[in-house]
Amino acid sequence: MKSSILIVLLMLAITSPGCKTEWHAASNPRVRVLTYNIHHAEGTDGRFDYDRLAKIIRSVNPDLVALQEVDQKTQRASGVDQAAELAKLTGLHATFGKTIDYSGGAYGNAILSRWPPLEIKNHPLPSTAGHEPRAALAIRARVDGRGEPLWFAATHLDHTRDESERLAQAVKLNELFANEPAEPIILAGDLNAVPESNVMRNLLSQWNDASAASPQPTIPSGNPRSRIDYILFRPADGWRIVETRVLEEPVASDHRPLLVLLERTR
Repeated sequence: MKSSILIVLLMLAITSPGCKTEWHAASNPRVRVLTYNIHHAEGTDGRFDYDRLAKIIRSVNPDLVALQEVDQKTQRASGVDQAAELAKLTGLHATFGKTIDYSGGAYGNAILSRWPPLEIKNHPLPSTAGHEPRAALAIRARVDGRGEPLWFAATHLDHTRDESERLAQAVKLNELFANEPAEPIILAGDLNAVPESNVMRNLLSQWNDASAASPQPTIPSGNPRSRIDYILFRPADGWRIVETRVLEEPVASDHRPLLVLLERTR
């Protein structure tokens, strides 16, 4: 009898207007984002090891993963569809975006996502003769599968010394995504540009760098000295940066993965 009375009193206290409790407070959705140039799954030890890559990805429980240098059924990768294989090993949805035909298959970017894509776009980026074609793969998905939609884009910009090609690609990225105010968007990838470059100045005129407050180098993976991998977001007042870190992984690729935890603020 006493226990019944206590339960009733507790329920009244929780539901009374003056009672502040975290139990029923609606928390803002959080999104764990990882970007990783996987070097066609070949580690610095020369091994193609999908279990190793999947273990790294699973270790941080990401919602969205941008992958660069991904092979799809190439001779180099022994016919493996790398995005599909990593999706199977991580339990995530795979989307592949081809940039070039290569070695009997295809090569490009990929996205792994916890939520199934509502929409997929693979945008070609500007390239000139003698440069490897580049693209930006984007998916639209609902956070938790039912919340507000967002766009997530994965890209890999030109790697040559002259930054004019990268700069043209950065301008195109802004044209594609920065003028789309209706829904939040995250852009992640290997931009092959250091923070003080003209490329990054151009991008950061429209985007926010999730790692700006605690920048860490990402390449080479054995002893990182340069920061060329980024997770950018917009709008600025739509997200709060909860965590950002580079994973200490020196062997699975020539890049280290970058993780960011973002929280929606509105």
